[in-house]
Amino acid sequence: QVQLVESGGGLVQAGGSLRLSCAASGRTFSTYAMGWFRQGPGKEREFVATISWSGSSTYYADSAKGRFTISRDNAKNTVYLQMHSLKPEDTAVYYCAAARRLGASGSINEYSYWGQGTQVTVSS
Repeated sequence: QVQLVESGGGLVQAGGSLRLSCAASGRTFSTYAMGWFRQGPGKEREFVATISWSGSSTYYADSAKGRFTISRDNAKNTVYLQMHSLKPEDTAVYYCAAARRLGASGSINEYSYWGQGTQVTVSS
């Protein structure tokens, strides 16, 4: 069982930056692939970024490539999402999720554990 708690969301102007954090409980954090997903108003939840158990592999949605960076610190049981050049269309609730697999995955169905989400609002 893994419990996830996101933080770092907020209101930012277009072009600004935010860093989201996701703190995980449990001793087996390093055995999970981790992902960030988001759900905008009236939209389905969508994949943003994922990272393998070791951090050696990362994948991004096209919308995130070049602007967002996912990373993890297994010693701190924490995964991060650094976001730059934010756009109004990035406005969403951002969720951290854990998958019981070692390799990174962009498939929402792979993820068994979810945080409560953190709101990111980008003003124009």
